[in-house]
Amino acid sequence: MDIPRIFTISEREHRIHNPFTPEKYATLGHVLRMKSGTRILDLGSGSGEMLCTWARDHGVTGTSIDMSPLFTSQAITRAEELGVANHVQFIHNDAAGFVSEEKCDIAACVGATWIAGGVPGTIALLQQSLKPGGMMLIGEPFWRKAPKTEADAQACGVTSITDFLTLPGLVASFGELGYDVVEMVLADQEGWDRYEAAKWMTMRRWLEENPDDDFASDVRNELTLSPTRHVTWTREYFGWGVFALMSR
Repeated sequence: MDIPRIFTISEREHRIHNPFTPEKYATLGHVLRMKSGTRILDLGSGSGEMLCTWARDHGVTGTSIDMSPLFTSQAITRAEELGVANHVQFIHNDAAGFVSEEKCDIAACVGATWIAGGVPGTIALLQQSLKPGGMMLIGEPFWRKAPKTEADAQACGVTSITDFLTLPGLVASFGELGYDVVEMVLADQEGWDRYEAAKWMTMRRWLEENPDDDFASDVRNELTLSPTRHVTWTREYFGWGVFALMSR
């Protein structure tokens, strides 16, 4: 059980697997007004930076699920580094369909709503693990600038303009599903640069270390295309944010 190999290669040096910076996660942790002992479930948790730093800074506890053995291992190591290993648990598993036996105060899926077929399915999944009155965190891309044509959307690396909503459309969709948006923190272009550009050196180093690997041509192709795609399309067209929701 694992995620596609290109991600474990290109993001193996990432602590955060989305366009948030550490400062953005710190801001999010602050604005959520979490009390010590707040219990969190994080589906598609990557290398666990959000839960580990919040356990250190806010005294939260929680469980995270991720499909990547590498990222799960990195999360466990990070928890030990920050001295919070007794407060957080990282499980290598498929987060799709996962429901916590112990209801939590916050249920999160930050950048992995594909686990339940998109935002509506992920919200329905997370709701099953929430205590009454609990809060949900959804991290999701949106069109910062909507492409004019399907060709422009595909140049951004997606299949169709309909893959994402605009920010007003995304926020409105939460209301249509019966949820209040009670907070949000949005990524900026610096966050996109840190997320995307950090991959390039990682891929280059991997290619130098693994020239004869069967996957080397795929990594070489991604490294060749990615910088131009990012500066031409990604940082101009894509937005991303984490939205805190509460059921009406």
